[in-house]
Amino acid sequence: MNASNHRPDDHASWRAAIVLAAIVLVAYGFLYSLAGTALGRMFFPYAATGSLLEQRGKVVGSALVAQPFADARYFAPRPSAAGYDPMRASGSNAARSNPELRKRLDDAVSAVAAREGVAREAVPGDLVTESGGGLDPHISPAAARLQVARVARARGLAEDDVAALVERYVERPQFGVFGQARVNVLELNLALDARTR
Repeated sequence: MNASNHRPDDHASWRAAIVLAAIVLVAYGFLYSLAGTALGRMFFPYAATGSLLEQRGKVVGSALVAQPFADARYFAPRPSAAGYDPMRASGSNAARSNPELRKRLDDAVSAVAAREGVAREAVPGDLVTESGGGLDPHISPAAARLQVARVARARGLAEDDVAALVERYVERPQFGVFGQARVNVLELNLALDARTR
């Protein structure tokens, strides 16, 4: 028999390919995901379940997703091009040279300055610009401090007490190096509600 005419068994080749595909699918598509989820829930239960925040036993949001707050009694978040809808996460995609964007920013600065009773130059940029995904739950400490007088007045609290609460909720850069100082708006507003209940 000539060795060059010998062909491997096609059925054996297909069988091996199917078995390998099944093993890979089960091992990496199911078991790996299951193990990753189980380890995440074991070592990081808060983050693995969506960083959900509760108030009086009811889930009111996630610490990872911005929510709109229009009432004067609350700190306002960054604007959202997505309308604070997690299913539509997006930025405005307008270039800095876009005249419509410039007008919108100019109008937003005027509105925030009027709302907070400050000069236009005192308005931090993050109170008038959207984040890349439109759902950033944080504002800068400067943006939170700017809103202290309004929130204190609306709630009938001393400004010093509200300012102290803001400082308590300032998150420092991770390990003192990564990121910037920030304030989670939902967590701060929930703390205010708990204080004035």
